Amino acid sequence: MNKNEMIEAIAGKTSSDKATADRALNAVLDCISEALKRGEEVKLAGFGNFDIKQTKAREGRNPATGATISIPAAKKPRFKPSKQLKEMVK
Repeated sequence: MNKNEMIEAIAGKTSSDKATADRALNAVLDCISEALKRGEEVKLAGFGNFDIKQTKAREGRNPATGATISIPAAKKPRFKPSKQLKEMVK
């Protein structure tokens, strides 16, 4: 399912038009993104948690040349599904 299909599904389930569903979906995504940017965890009961994982700087290898490269530390968004979501998908 892509974003446009999600908007259509939201519009159908809420009996609203696509423009309203688009604004609602964008608002939810913006709220999640802004919270993660501030370093906050987002917990959606029955769905899962979004958080930021801090990775350490490390050394890696260029697979083409075998040369050693430095991989800098980074912050990466992460999603952990809830138990209910895992059970539903089984």
